[in-house]
Amino acid sequence: MLKQRIITAVVLLAILLPALFAKQPEWLMGVSLVLIVLACWEWGQLNGYSKKASWLMALDGLVLCALAWKFGLHAMKTPMLWLIVGSLWVLVAAWLIQRGVSRWQEVPRWLRVTGGLLALAAAWLAMAQAKMIGVNFLLSLLLIVWVADIGAYFAGRRFGKRKLALSISPGKSWEGVYGGFAACMVLAVAWANGQASWMDSASLFHKLLQGHGWLLLLLATALMVALSVAGDLVESLVKRSSGMKDSSNLLPGHGGVLDRVDALLPTLPLGMMLYSLA
Repeated sequence: MLKQRIITAVVLLAILLPALFAKQPEWLMGVSLVLIVLACWEWGQLNGYSKKASWLMALDGLVLCALAWKFGLHAMKTPMLWLIVGSLWVLVAAWLIQRGVSRWQEVPRWLRVTGGLLALAAAWLAMAQAKMIGVNFLLSLLLIVWVADIGAYFAGRRFGKRKLALSISPGKSWEGVYGGFAACMVLAVAWANGQASWMDSASLFHKLLQGHGWLLLLLATALMVALSVAGDLVESLVKRSSGMKDSSNLLPGHGGVLDRVDALLPTLPLGMMLYSLA
């Protein structure tokens, strides 16, 4: 299992890193589009569709993103869109987690499917717009999720006692969440003060500090971390309700694409919302 995880991670990095740092945004947009289409297929499986019907759902996700690309939404400023999407993520994630695993199937399937497809397409568009702003800015959004995950992992292993959401994700603890918060606060303070001339764009932290000061920078960072945890919990809730351990086995040793991007789905649109407000 460990060997599989390492090989898969190396292959993914070999594909993603050149696309991330490429001057032309189309490379990253294309690579991330493939991942989003696969995630749409997994979303169909998680909601009880056959493999054939799930591929039709993947086609729907492809069409949504392709239309956004064709009409140039990735190069536009869309602050109202991100305000709506970011706010919906806060409200819907809190509502779903409060209701729990057993209530997920009570949501009409057409609504579950449509909401998931729109969330995936919005995440793709948010990543594309962030790449258009600059690599440094996009990295600041991605690293919030990655650092929060790493901080939560180590703090949870060392100090974890109180379960965060036992019925949804038994492995997560409040101590892990606090570790993720602490790690991201350090990241935000260091990066907000660390704007160098060679960077191609300002980080989200630097923009927030310039526009609103230290208090709102820390509050915004805390909100980003909270939404990354919520994204993870929502996907775990859906998997448990569907009786599945992983969203698929597309990534050997890692599960599925949704298992790897679940925390990014709310944080990318939220980051764009905060950027627009800053």
